[in-house]
Amino acid sequence: MPHAQFHCRHLIKPDGRDLWLYSRRPIPSTLIPTSPHADPLQAHPHLRWHPLRGEWVAYASHRQNRTHLPPSEQDPFAITTDPDHPTELPAGDYEIAVFQNRFPSLSLQASQAPKEIVPCVPGRGSCEVVVFTQDPHQALSTLSVEHLTLLLQVWADRTQALGQRDSIQYVLPFENKGMEMGVTLHHPHGQIYAYSVLPPIPQQMLDQQRSFFRQQQRSLLVELLEQEIIHRQRLLYLDANAVAIVPVCARYPYEVWVAPRQPCAFLADLSAPQRRSLALALKTVLLKYDGLWSRPFPYLMAWFQAPTDGAPHPEWQLHAEFYPPYRSADKLKYLAGTELAAGLYANDTLPEAIAQELQAVSISLE
Repeated sequence: MPHAQFHCRHLIKPDGRDLWLYSRRPIPSTLIPTSPHADPLQAHPHLRWHPLRGEWVAYASHRQNRTHLPPSEQDPFAITTDPDHPTELPAGDYEIAVFQNRFPSLSLQASQAPKEIVPCVPGRGSCEVVVFTQDPHQALSTLSVEHLTLLLQVWADRTQALGQRDSIQYVLPFENKGMEMGVTLHHPHGQIYAYSVLPPIPQQMLDQQRSFFRQQQRSLLVELLEQEIIHRQRLLYLDANAVAIVPVCARYPYEVWVAPRQPCAFLADLSAPQRRSLALALKTVLLKYDGLWSRPFPYLMAWFQAPTDGAPHPEWQLHAEFYPPYRSADKLKYLAGTELAAGLYANDTLPEAIAQELQAVSISLE
């Protein structure tokens, strides 16, 4: 089915899971969906209430059986035409693939929950895998700006589709990159989680942005970004539509934020110029990360959008946050006792010094 500026084809895998293929070119109708498994998905996650923290915790014990760093020849995302060894990705002309996770932490079909001394409910939601490219040797940093622009559209398309469900309250696209971040497959990919509850971090962001908007009638994050632009000390990328910064309040060494400059609540709200600018900002940050120590840089990247509760959210500003684990070339940043136990982050590097390091990395966007 053609969409504005991109094409999407929906298929059903042999095990019943959904598969969406995306491209800037028309996608052949002859593609045959594949799956390493023939049996239907069996997942029954559930949520338990944490009375002291006032939040839900997800339980999905079936994930113990998921794939962990297989040899490259056993990569489940590899392209193969061998009918005896099918993989997740069908052979054919397309650029990005999205499919339901075989080992989800949340499931739209979840219907079971144990009876415990705290409230328990079925873990309803959705976990989708986004394979950024068919080429296992690529990474987000090496993809073209046009390919990254398509990825922004894919995230927007899936957010809209998942967010239209009455049971879904929040949609989070993210990527764990590198073994240091716990990634279990080498092929460049991320995930999209759709939650039936508003998770704690987006809830905190919503509360702060809503309070500021009620008092000031403008966006808290847009205001902060404009202050960063005025000071220029921590800027990594800037054009008329997008900005990338080491935030003044960074909790992690080498933490970076990427955002549109104008108010925008969802990825689907972006204009074509905004998407391209964000793609340029994204590629700039990723190339600077990789160039810092001349190696693929591990990180968690998360895109924070407004809740999908059907209510207007003029207070919310779309943005991505990057959390790399490094504080120096040979030291990992692990959460310490004050961070894990108290939730108060201790950063032993100044954002200004980190910004100078990243600013000094020469890159080419060509």
